[in-house]
Amino acid sequence: MKKVHIREAIATDAAAILALIQELADFEREPDAVAVTEKEFVQDGFGDNPLFQCFVAEISQKIVGIALFYRCYSTWKGKSWHLEDLIVTKAERGKGIGFALLKKFISFAHDSGVRRIQWAVLDWNTPAINFYEKHGATVFSDWKITQMTNGAMQKFIAKNHASI
Repeated sequence: MKKVHIREAIATDAAAILALIQELADFEREPDAVAVTEKEFVQDGFGDNPLFQCFVAEISQKIVGIALFYRCYSTWKGKSWHLEDLIVTKAERGKGIGFALLKKFISFAHDSGVRRIQWAVLDWNTPAINFYEKHGATVFSDWKITQMTNGAMQKFIAKNHASI
């Protein structure tokens, strides 16, 4: 196997990162879910006030994986990091790249002084669940992720506007 190089992402990596995000959306059976544009992605991650950080994994200067994360806060633990996505392109899976990215993220988080890192995994993604548990993570079955899309927020506001 060729050597994997892990580094911090830069703005010019945006297209390659978004391609991996789209690959993940396809894998997760949500091919039309990625709404963020490359321009938004660059502004949000590489502008004056970045909303996320990202490590990329490269082989022969081609991005084949990412670990994208951002700060969050736990009322129980304090400062935390949320790993939004750990992605390795399908052609490169099983070669230690995901482990290298996870190791980089965990080391970074630990060195930053947080008491907790967190992420989500789909309940049917058994290979990912096994991977995370193998490396010491606890995958909870009793917590459910809760989200509202922009459309759901608009409906909520429209329905409850008079009471706000």
